[in-house]
Amino acid sequence: MHPIKTISVCGAGTMGSGIAQICVQSGYPTLLFDLNAEALKKSIDIIYANWQGLVDKNKISEAECLEFKSRFTFSNNINNCKADLIIEAIIEKLNAKIELFQQLEAINPINTLLVTNTSSISISSIAAKLDHPYRFAGMHFFNPATYMKLIELVKSDHTSDALIKLLQEVAVKMGKTAVISKDSAGFIVNRVARHFYLESLLMIEQGNTSIESIDAVLEATGFKMGPFKLMDLIGIDINYGVSCIIWEALGKPKRLKASVIQAQKIKQNELGKKTEKGFYFYGIK
Repeated sequence: MHPIKTISVCGAGTMGSGIAQICVQSGYPTLLFDLNAEALKKSIDIIYANWQGLVDKNKISEAECLEFKSRFTFSNNINNCKADLIIEAIIEKLNAKIELFQQLEAINPINTLLVTNTSSISISSIAAKLDHPYRFAGMHFFNPATYMKLIELVKSDHTSDALIKLLQEVAVKMGKTAVISKDSAGFIVNRVARHFYLESLLMIEQGNTSIESIDAVLEATGFKMGPFKLMDLIGIDINYGVSCIIWEALGKPKRLKASVIQAQKIKQNELGKKTEKGFYFYGIK
């Protein structure tokens, strides 16, 4: 395996946009791909606005901003999605990810490395459908990817140690801390964090306290965000989906069953900041 010089990011949603931005800022020529031209344009506008914001705050110069833009390309044609490292950040659906990686294998050489940003889907279940599973791993960023320092590197039984070493080097170049995990339900962070969310939700279901009180107490004890503010930031639908995947993967234990409160929020399309309403209201009052 050769050193990583170019990166392509698949998926122009919140995570894909953030990952592409940090890749560019870390010195990698980066292509952002999404089939949806409208989503791609929205992502580009956000990334450019973020860079201009850094200029306005005197965190980077105009010259650096122009340099970032020179390293950043984008396309809604998958045939342009070629690089030394390809990071997938599309919808959390197993079949969609498998289909994308099979397409990427078909158009890229054998030395292209493939990783998924999934937060909970089994790495091994994707690897099993690939021609060369040794070059595939999980590389789980956290939202917002431009600021959060942690990356989980997740290995299947087939993942090459050389690939993990290269991904560690990429993480260092991005200013991230990489932790390595074997493929298991929820990996490290989402497995440990389930009780942070689920116990808080259970207290609300039982009428023991308020959302605001739980957030306030946990923030006062050192957490940067309480569980309800964090679920609103992540997306209630995404957080709920992770809980369901972990619950099923571990044999449906009662202690990890997803909350009916989140299910109700999803039915009402109250998903958090992205819909301007979740556990809190973010629209114009």
